[in-house]
Amino acid sequence: MSKGTLFDKVWDLHTVTTLLSGQTQLFIGLHLIHEVTSPQAFAMLRDRNLTVMFPERTVATVDHIVPTDSQARPFADSLAEEMIVALESNTKTNDIRFFNVGSGHQGIVHVIAPEQGLTQPGMTIACGDSHTSTHGAFGAIAFGIGTSQVRDVLASQTLSLDKLKVRRIEVNGTLAPGVYAKDVILHIIRTLGAKGGAGYAYEYAGSAIEAMSMEERMTLCNMSIEGGARCGYVNPDQITYDYLKGREFAPQGDAFEKAVVWWESLRSDTDADYDDVIVFDAQDIAPTVTWGISPDQAIGVDETIPNLASFSSEEQALIQEAYTYMDMGPGQPMLGTPIDVCFIGSCTNGRLSDLREAAKVAKGRHVASGIQAFVVSGSEQVKQQAEAEGLDKIFVEAGFEWREPGCSMCLAMNPDKLQGRQISASSSNRNFKGRQGSASGRTLLMSPAMVALAAINGQVSDVRSLL
Repeated sequence: MSKGTLFDKVWDLHTVTTLLSGQTQLFIGLHLIHEVTSPQAFAMLRDRNLTVMFPERTVATVDHIVPTDSQARPFADSLAEEMIVALESNTKTNDIRFFNVGSGHQGIVHVIAPEQGLTQPGMTIACGDSHTSTHGAFGAIAFGIGTSQVRDVLASQTLSLDKLKVRRIEVNGTLAPGVYAKDVILHIIRTLGAKGGAGYAYEYAGSAIEAMSMEERMTLCNMSIEGGARCGYVNPDQITYDYLKGREFAPQGDAFEKAVVWWESLRSDTDADYDDVIVFDAQDIAPTVTWGISPDQAIGVDETIPNLASFSSEEQALIQEAYTYMDMGPGQPMLGTPIDVCFIGSCTNGRLSDLREAAKVAKGRHVASGIQAFVVSGSEQVKQQAEAEGLDKIFVEAGFEWREPGCSMCLAMNPDKLQGRQISASSSNRNFKGRQGSASGRTLLMSPAMVALAAINGQVSDVRSLL
């Protein structure tokens, strides 16, 4: 088993006890909730006459169901209105901090917590959303949990979990222009498989990772779950500390300097033991696009869809299903694949740096005829900052729609949905069947810059052609 890693240190520091089942009862330092998985959890508390044990350790926002065209209340969708009303009531009754629409702090839960300094190194974090792994970018151990576990954390501030193995994934070298963190994680998932991380926490390391900004690291950790891992993290460093300094909920003044000393002590030891180590060369990573119905069904943009014989016998049924569903076949190039809808946003790629990269591509160009393209900021703060920089004007002049913050078409629990067999170029995280709101809709995952270029050309294109 691993020893001396950040994961081991944080796990041990938060262990309450070892249960008879052999699981660890783990204290959760920060609990993030939203409108989708919390109503039932609060109802279960009421049924048992339980209260929220540490309301000051829970923070709420609304993101999944909010419309991005008009957020006037009541919402046009009565179920969405019912869900936000329930969250408003539950947070007020239990004295929980709630960042509602119009507060200036609302947005996708995995965007707002880091930008406000709530997410910090050494924390254990839980949220009723699978992409909670995002927060690992700060050297936290962050878990996506189900509704019954949301109840457990509300009631006890703990979770019962099996300890994970730790796999170190190194990416060394320098990424080529036009290759982004999204391409790195898609390349890793493509190589190791959608189930390759089962039972593991992923520690991302190596010179290419160390050179990434915090927002790039968040993209990387966000999709750990798509690779089968339960969580992913990056050891905190000066880039982490510079990002956190001065943020509202981060330690201030002398307390911050003391916190940095402690955060440094949590980094994986130089002689740490890992359960597995895998090394990638950054030069081998190209702009990457998914072609199928699982995030590991991905290729470099200049490659062709692989033949069935190149997959193991256990994978071939799913590959054949992907060929059929996507109307794509072996040997077909990704370049030139026609697109109907282009979506830039999500907890994976809805941050300011993502919008900046997409705007570089959009500036001075125009969305192709017949293409619907829209940009959805990850939070109210991101939207405000982007507008201060004039990014909204660049997108609008290029023919993109500039929307209000929310999860939007990442999972389409709101009005933003594909129609019929439309193909979407998306900066989100999942390309499952029906993921973007249509039972027959098709999703191609790629970086925001690649999505922007697909919108301009009306087809999958190689962003390196502009650089």
